[in-house]
Amino acid sequence: MPISDFRKKKLLFVFNTFFDVNQSGSIDKKDFDLAVKTICDSRGWVPGNAKLQQTKDTLFKIWDGLRQRADSDQDGQISRDEWYSMWEEYAKDPENAPEWQQIYMNFVFDLEDSSGDGSIDEVEFSAVCSSHGVEDSEARDAFKKLQVGDEVTREKFQKLWREFFSSDEPNAPGNFIFGKTSFN
Repeated sequence: MPISDFRKKKLLFVFNTFFDVNQSGSIDKKDFDLAVKTICDSRGWVPGNAKLQQTKDTLFKIWDGLRQRADSDQDGQISRDEWYSMWEEYAKDPENAPEWQQIYMNFVFDLEDSSGDGSIDEVEFSAVCSSHGVEDSEARDAFKKLQVGDEVTREKFQKLWREFFSSDEPNAPGNFIFGKTSFN
């Protein structure tokens, strides 16, 4: 069964917002270089800071795993079709996701948990979503639609994450994990 238009819209949002940083139409290593710079600049991490190196190491592990899994034509770039195909494969068995996808999920959780207390509250959530172009009010609405109460623990986040990448149900709580309330 082909991937639904709804899921394609969600996946394209993540592709465009978090991966194709230079907006070239495909994902490549240059996007990850830019992502490291953007994240570290926004946090005020300068060269020599352990968090900068940790972020760089993590993002390059994600890139290596993504490239190995999704770059079916081995051209060093991930096209939208390759991106969709990879996530369609994930949706068949999200419990057994490849290591890079687990690393990415944990990276996003840790990025959103800016206080480092093991949970994401509405303020943290909306701040990170806003830094990626989602309006603060939309991010706050999305947080409420996650149906998690006052905070998202790592366990809840994992469930929502799986739902985002595998569900075709427009009202599933996981669809709001990146702060968007619609994918039109």
